[in-house]
Amino acid sequence: MTCFSVLDLVPVAEGSDVATALANAASLATHVEALGYERYWVAEHHGTAGIASAATAIVLAHAGQATSTIRIGAGGIMLPNHAPILIAEQFGTLDALFPGRVDLGLGRAPGSDQRVAQAMRRTLSGGPDEFPRDVMELQAYFAGDERLGFQATPGAGANVPIWILGSSLYGAQLAAALGLPYAFASHFAPGALDQALAVYRRDFRPSAQLDRPYAMAGYNIFAAPTVEEAHYLASTMQQTFIRLRTGEHGRMPAPVEGYFDSLPPQGQAMLNDVLAVSSIGTQADVERDLAAFIARTGVDEVIIASQIFDFEARKRSYAIAMDAVRAIEQPVPAVA
Repeated sequence: MTCFSVLDLVPVAEGSDVATALANAASLATHVEALGYERYWVAEHHGTAGIASAATAIVLAHAGQATSTIRIGAGGIMLPNHAPILIAEQFGTLDALFPGRVDLGLGRAPGSDQRVAQAMRRTLSGGPDEFPRDVMELQAYFAGDERLGFQATPGAGANVPIWILGSSLYGAQLAAALGLPYAFASHFAPGALDQALAVYRRDFRPSAQLDRPYAMAGYNIFAAPTVEEAHYLASTMQQTFIRLRTGEHGRMPAPVEGYFDSLPPQGQAMLNDVLAVSSIGTQADVERDLAAFIARTGVDEVIIASQIFDFEARKRSYAIAMDAVRAIEQPVPAVA
């Protein structure tokens, strides 16, 4: 049975503010918990006016306080930005507050540009190339490894599953080598998805955490009662990617009627590429698209992003998506 989860970028909309974005994050976590989603994850980004999840552990504490059963986690923490002991302490604290509910996804991208990375003063010489060592050091803190000479408190003994995140073969290879679950960022970088999944499954080595491969993939859903409204809502994400290609990092833009059709062919081609792992439409469209994606990839879990400007429409999109999930999970009646 495929699991379904939620990735929230904690967007700051044009005309709104960070306080509203954080209030919406807690409200969305409560909403998707009631709908039956497995996890609620947020991601570390820095220096981006439209994303309010830079202090990721604090945002997760906020979401955890608003919920009671859904797993909460980072999708992910950009480990090169941090000393591993600090992440052990932060997520050890979260595990103490919300026992058995906390996940820790780790990525090696900075989640920012070089100016912001420099401002964070994380200056280990190896940078992202030290990522495997940092992951294993973090594992040692959680395990309370005596060779460290001291214990992370909180942290030692915490029940925090570690995931490896990625959008290339590197993360797949590392997750396989360490025997960890793997999450692929196909919601914005779908190009290497199939190859990465194949590498991960082929090379997986069982570990104390995981005895068989477990793969998650990102998926965009913009669902509405009509196809026309769904395409209108999706124009927010489309604008965001066009702006990123031109170096703009503003707040989440309001939707625009006919936006995709107004773009030149090169802009449309770029969006078709970067948003290839998406479903835009009604519940029936989402049912068809999700079923095809799961059949193609065989992923154990789909994590859904729904970057929609209007918060109520975003919540409705997740509700429609879960209705689609339940429809495709219904057993097919036997033929008489």
